[in-house]
Amino acid sequence: MESQGALTPTAIVYCEGHFGKIDGKTANGLVRHSQKYRILSVIDSSLANKDAGDVLDKTKNNIPIFADLEEALHHEPTRPDYFIFGVAPSTGLLSDLDKNVILDAMSKRLNIVNGLHEFLNDDAIFVDASKKNNVHILDIRKPKKKEALKTFTGQVHSVTCPIVAILGTDCALGKRTTTTILAQELRKVGLNVVMIATGQTGIIQGERYCVALDAVPSQFCAGELEAVIVDAYTQENPDIILVEGQGALSHPAFSTSSFILRGSCPTAVILQHAPKRLYRVDFPNMAIPTLASEINLIETFANTHVIGITLNHEGMSMGETLSYINAYTHELKLPVTDPLSQPKEQLVQILLSAFPLLEDKIEAKQ
Repeated sequence: MESQGALTPTAIVYCEGHFGKIDGKTANGLVRHSQKYRILSVIDSSLANKDAGDVLDKTKNNIPIFADLEEALHHEPTRPDYFIFGVAPSTGLLSDLDKNVILDAMSKRLNIVNGLHEFLNDDAIFVDASKKNNVHILDIRKPKKKEALKTFTGQVHSVTCPIVAILGTDCALGKRTTTTILAQELRKVGLNVVMIATGQTGIIQGERYCVALDAVPSQFCAGELEAVIVDAYTQENPDIILVEGQGALSHPAFSTSSFILRGSCPTAVILQHAPKRLYRVDFPNMAIPTLASEINLIETFANTHVIGITLNHEGMSMGETLSYINAYTHELKLPVTDPLSQPKEQLVQILLSAFPLLEDKIEAKQ
């Protein structure tokens, strides 16, 4: 994780039984990258005494994993500022055990960050606990009042820099991680990059421009995303805007990808895929689509084109990853890489090949 100042709020991330797994994606993301909080530790008794970075990426980052909150607090010389609920169950709801864990954290004077669809500020038990313990609760997904929501206007077409959406063939696939890495690498070579977060984890990580699309009424999804993009373009004058994808356009259980394509009207798309994943997450009878079919669907649905493929190497050795990269490159005639295991330059090159003007901007700034 990147270095942060002493004034950055500190946080313990709760991810019991799920760290490093699909439903632990919020905790996983925060351990890899967080602008808003300095992550002190993770709670997951199944991985106690291990290093969080080593578990995720086989690279130590000195974020320890503890069995419970008591151990995590005992490790810190001063009380942390926040307790982040880092599990993202498909239901978006808290179990009774989860609620008791959060109430316990509140009794220990920790502020709460909740990214689920169940809003703790609407529950009298949690409101009373927040007053009693003088702590506050951040319900990340709670949308604005309806009178403040925006509908689509077409203003996004006034944005002249490239808008690139990072979509996928399934949910919990690493689209946010790929978007984050790409934004970081493009900034390193001198480009002014805006990343638009569209889900709870990116918002908790501290992205300035964001909207939790799956918590917005469908009539306003495209408009809310468009408004965020236009605001970012106006305020930042970026060289490129990257939009974090959600779900998959072909996935019947999610509609967020369609709203992303409608609301952002992306110039191009990078498509993420896990070659060894045979079925959709939480849908064991629903086969993962092929890359070719998802590309065809995206390019038929929206006036855009797929410029590259990024792989999630779950369940694969390095040799298998390289084999899939070569196979997809040959089959699809597109650049293919794995953002986590391959040189980051390959990911950057996908964009520079598609948008040569960006390379000109890089040279002009050097």
